[in-house]
Amino acid sequence: MKKKIDCIILDDEPLAVELMGDYAKKIPNIRVHYAGSDVFAAVELLHQTPIDLVFIDIQMPELTGIELMQMFNANHHFIVTSAYQEYALDAFQFNVIDFLLKPVTFQRFYQSLKKYSSWLDKFKFKDNAHYLFIKADRKLYKIDTGSIQYIEGIKDYIKIHTDEEQFMFLENMKDMLEKLPVNYFVRIHRSYIIPLNKIKVVEGNQIKLVNGQCLPIGETYKNLVKEWSKGG
Repeated sequence: MKKKIDCIILDDEPLAVELMGDYAKKIPNIRVHYAGSDVFAAVELLHQTPIDLVFIDIQMPELTGIELMQMFNANHHFIVTSAYQEYALDAFQFNVIDFLLKPVTFQRFYQSLKKYSSWLDKFKFKDNAHYLFIKADRKLYKIDTGSIQYIEGIKDYIKIHTDEEQFMFLENMKDMLEKLPVNYFVRIHRSYIIPLNKIKVVEGNQIKLVNGQCLPIGETYKNLVKEWSKGG
């Protein structure tokens, strides 16, 4: 982790704030602009100061962590801290970097920062990281990754299902996953890759997307799904 990371630590538990603040002091490239429980102080800072990363609790007085992420998700990145792992799926709808289950250890705190740094590096796979360029029908298409509903593998081909149309081209699933923004997409089956923010519910061996599409969870990927659904 070389780049200075400007961050906020926001939690309604003073002991949690103190603990993570102490952790941050042990890491040279972390610059904490605010550590406390005042949600509106954090909101004002997010409006006025370039902040890279926010450690945020879900259960906050006056304004919940979910509500704050709804306000600032477009331009800021979040690592959620909570004592309740059932909040993990709600949190990942906002493309959070990680979900830390309290009590947070230094090891998990440090791992989440490494994950963020890795995400920054890998997310720069194109000049504009929100777009994917693919060749299909002898044409080069620019696809907004935010419009992708899910990606399907059909033998040696990939079929990308977007909000408005579908694209089919020669590619394998492993290479396809590597071209996508890390932590935004997950492979759930040998034939399916999905964006985390399009998940509506995980039930049994299926995932239902917000568009109503139900996709199977492959046996090989069950443990992986369990890990990210609990913020692992």
